[in-house]
Amino acid sequence: MTHDQQNEIQKASLIGRILSMEAFLLLMGIASLTYGIINDMTMSIFWGCVIIPGVFILHHVRKTNWTKHWQEMEAEHKSLEEREAARRSAADVARKADDDGK
Repeated sequence: MTHDQQNEIQKASLIGRILSMEAFLLLMGIASLTYGIINDMTMSIFWGCVIIPGVFILHHVRKTNWTKHWQEMEAEHKSLEEREAARRSAADVARKADDDGK
C-alpha cells in the first residue's frame, strides 16, 4: 500500500488545513510572544520564541518522505559494509601472502 501525499492533500478540506495542529501551534506561539511583549513577561516571550520555530521544524518533519529516507540510509549502510568486507578480504590476502613469503 503506497502513501500518496498529493492525493491526501487534495482530499483535505480547506477548513481542515486551516485548523491543523501546525496552525494551532503557530497561533499559540504568536499569542504567547505577543502576550509576553505586551505584559513584559520573560517566560511567555521565551515560549513564543521556542514554539514558532518548532512549528516550522514540525512541518518539515511531517512532509519528509521517511520511506525514501530509510531506503537511502539502508543502501548507504549496505555499501559501507561491502567496502569493509572487501577491505578485510584484501588485508587477509596480503597477510597470507606475507606469511607465505617468510
